[in-house]
Amino acid sequence: MNSTIKKRIQDLRQWMAQANVEAFIIPSTDPHLSEYVAPHWQSREWISGFTGSAGTVVVTKQEAGLWTDSRYFLQAAQQLEGTCIDLYKEMLPDTPSIAGFLCQRLNAGDTVGIDGSVFSMQEARRLEKELAGKQISLQPLSDPMDTIWSDRPALPQAPAYIYEAKYAGQTCTEKLANIRTEMKKLGANGLLLSALDEIAWTLNLRGSDVHCNPVIVSYLLITLEDAHYFIEPQKLTTEVSDYLNENRIVCHPYGEICTYLSQLKDTDLLLTPDKTNYAVYTAASRSCHITEAPSPVAPLKAIRNEQEIQGLRAAMLRDGIALVKFLQWLEKAVPQGGQTEMSVTRKLHDLRAGQALFMGDSFDTIAGYGPHAAIVHYEATPETDAPLEPHGFLLLDSGAQYLDGTTDITRTIALGPLTEEEKTDYTLILKGHIDLAMAVFPEGTRGAQLDVLARMPIWRRHMNFLHGTGHGVGHFLNVHEGPQSIRMNENPVALRPGMITSNEPGVYKAGSHGIRTENLVLTVPAGEGMFGSYLRFETVTLCPICTKGIIREMLTQEEINWLNDYHQAVYEQLAPALNEDERRWLEQACQKI
Repeated sequence: MNSTIKKRIQDLRQWMAQANVEAFIIPSTDPHLSEYVAPHWQSREWISGFTGSAGTVVVTKQEAGLWTDSRYFLQAAQQLEGTCIDLYKEMLPDTPSIAGFLCQRLNAGDTVGIDGSVFSMQEARRLEKELAGKQISLQPLSDPMDTIWSDRPALPQAPAYIYEAKYAGQTCTEKLANIRTEMKKLGANGLLLSALDEIAWTLNLRGSDVHCNPVIVSYLLITLEDAHYFIEPQKLTTEVSDYLNENRIVCHPYGEICTYLSQLKDTDLLLTPDKTNYAVYTAASRSCHITEAPSPVAPLKAIRNEQEIQGLRAAMLRDGIALVKFLQWLEKAVPQGGQTEMSVTRKLHDLRAGQALFMGDSFDTIAGYGPHAAIVHYEATPETDAPLEPHGFLLLDSGAQYLDGTTDITRTIALGPLTEEEKTDYTLILKGHIDLAMAVFPEGTRGAQLDVLARMPIWRRHMNFLHGTGHGVGHFLNVHEGPQSIRMNENPVALRPGMITSNEPGVYKAGSHGIRTENLVLTVPAGEGMFGSYLRFETVTLCPICTKGIIREMLTQEEINWLNDYHQAVYEQLAPALNEDERRWLEQACQKI
């Protein structure tokens, strides 16, 4: 594989020479700036061999580098070994930015190339400004992968399908009306949606174009009078075509989006800078007056209606039943031997698949045993598949797509005896998880203001984790969605009632172990107080938290009470759906500490 990667880098350099650029940047995104992308746009993975979901490759005439975040430091180091690509660890003080790296390596008058269709207008302009300080220009070019990637996968062709209003809680017509109301407030008579989750939510359509994410590769242009949907024609069944006609949505071929935008007249077009690619922006700016603002669809989508909340609760109940069956099986299976990271992944999938309304996994399960758990987004392969032994921790991060909701849960499970260090770290992470889960905060609070609650127990021990503490979760949509988040980085979006967010602090020690505890929480009203209304989190995930690694003396009484109350709720809601043997196991797992 290493020689293959070197050949691909060499081919790209030959293309760069013909294009007269001294460097080229390849991000992980598609034209919709997605986190997870269809195989056609997995260019960064193809050129580097690195399979993580986040990273950017930079190739100059002499060097090549991959920039990625802390979730992938260990994985990237392993996958890049022996290639000509150096690893640059983002967020560390000695790591240069991509622009800084290029300014150090290139000379005044040099040119950096990008494919403008996979860079956001915000990122392209930022890069352009930073490079200009060194008199280096940024040049949007055609996609080099069309030339050098000979067996590149085709655009996805799976058909779209209608997502029923009984699950969505609102019709497409109602959603379009609400969006147009927000457009008028912003003085826009046109809105271009590029984000695939926003388009799927707006139209009440779903698809299978992206692994684990039920979205459809498309663009949607909404005006005050009608809407225009840009999608590959073969993806439209008769039923979907009739449905779109009924909702006054005109269909166009996917590839015509730039041409159509460049010919629009008398349009005040609203674009979101971090969700619109540079090529689309350039085309639209030729004919439209552009207004830049956050997408009005994002908050409408993030705040769940009552039908969606009821659906998610039902999905969590079924997911909890599958997880209890799995955990009971795991407890017996590991001592008997023969289980591996991949075998338990398959077992959990099969148990979820037996639940009503199951549509697939919401992401590829992370089952990391022992040192593998320290690789934040580890995914077992036949070459790395570790046997499970009756000692140490198994970190299991998994989720499901149900028609009535999307789930995401992490449990770190003691398979047998633990070291004192493992117990201490496990208890510290549990403290952070509970302290965030118990938060009460005034309206207008942002996730960055709460993030410290989850980190303080490990900060006191001079430990940290560099991923976010919480992300939004879609409704039978992407498992990672915004606009809200809980993380150290500032995000201006306040937490509001109806938002679903993860709570997942962790700690990772290379070569030893990794620990993460994750539930999903619903933001709900907490009543009136000084200077206004207050909010809190309601934990909606239903699954016991392993108590075998807890050092009870490290928990406060309030934290102990929270855990005991949570386990009582888990038992009361799940027990009626279980058989007698499963109920006995759950009762033991939910015993008070």
